[in-house]
Amino acid sequence: MTTGGTGASAPRVALVHDWLTGMRGGEKVLEALCTLYPDAPLYTLVHVRGSVSPLIESRRIVTSFVQALPASGRHYRHYLPLFPAAVEWLDLDGYDLIISSSHCAVKSVLRPPSAVHVCYCHSPMRYAWDQFDQYFGPRQVGAAASRVLRPIMAGLARWDAATAGRVDQYVANSRYVADRIRRYYNRASTVVYPPVDTSFYRPAPNRATDPPFLIVSALVPYKRVDLAIEACQRIGARLDIVGRGPERERLERMAGPGVRFLGWKEDDEVRALYQQAAAVLLPGTEDFGIVPVEAQACGTPVVALGAGGAVETVQHGVTGILAEDSTPESFAAALDECQRTPFDRDVIRANAERFSRTRFLEQFPAVVAQARRDRDAKLAMERAS
Repeated sequence: MTTGGTGASAPRVALVHDWLTGMRGGEKVLEALCTLYPDAPLYTLVHVRGSVSPLIESRRIVTSFVQALPASGRHYRHYLPLFPAAVEWLDLDGYDLIISSSHCAVKSVLRPPSAVHVCYCHSPMRYAWDQFDQYFGPRQVGAAASRVLRPIMAGLARWDAATAGRVDQYVANSRYVADRIRRYYNRASTVVYPPVDTSFYRPAPNRATDPPFLIVSALVPYKRVDLAIEACQRIGARLDIVGRGPERERLERMAGPGVRFLGWKEDDEVRALYQQAAAVLLPGTEDFGIVPVEAQACGTPVVALGAGGAVETVQHGVTGILAEDSTPESFAAALDECQRTPFDRDVIRANAERFSRTRFLEQFPAVVAQARRDRDAKLAMERAS
């Protein structure tokens, strides 16, 4: 059954997601949207077959022309300058309701005039607005390429802002992102926290003695895994790192013998690692950060930078420790404080339940229904005038 409709007939719904190349926090939100809208086809810029969950893979998936470009599955970010054209190339005629799940470009899809577009915004386009240096700075791509890319990304930022009005209702994944939507798009939004499967992520009956710290993350610059490695080395703590990405080789070069790179893991393996970790670390600024909530659902404390979504999900001294700033000294001090704090794992678990999947499945359709009522009222006023 399609959810979120008003009136006698169910709306014809299309889901839109930036790209399907792996299962991260955004894809877990997309899974929940697939549950809410089981008959909706899924439009995306690029799809790497088998890279996402069976529920998502079972959709009718429509890709953009970027799919046919060389090595698009691995190097899709190289085609960022083409994303505006690719997004506008997606044909959404015939749909009444567009649900986009966007952290890059698909919030700017062209919708039919009578359709309602609700955007679940994980973040305004990071590359173009405030994280250019983390992705395309001289250290990442070289000085010459960085100089070439800077005006291109500035152009993308102008396009991103100019197309903000294509969305009828923004849904932010945190208050932090709601502030960024207001700053960059001059639009209000409703906060609906992402769904965390608190029935799957749960505490283990027994815990290991003297466990390592744990990071579960894509190995990309803005995640600041390097900061966690250096902080752990300062206090002589062991660290396990789950994830893959372009930063792995650099991180391995700086890591000492106490750091293990475990690569990609299945969800049940990640759950077991959460359950046994001394704490799960979040050294970068996240828009929301689903990993800290999954860890807390397992009864495990979190050490996070006191910025971004972590401020909304981690209770300092109760469910984890928030570092004052993004220096190795500050993060090492937070790790040391965590080791000395007697956490109540039942309290940690209870905090995570505020972000349950059930809560998302109730709140998001209510926002969609209100957006459709607002759109109907606007159209009625236009007809009357």
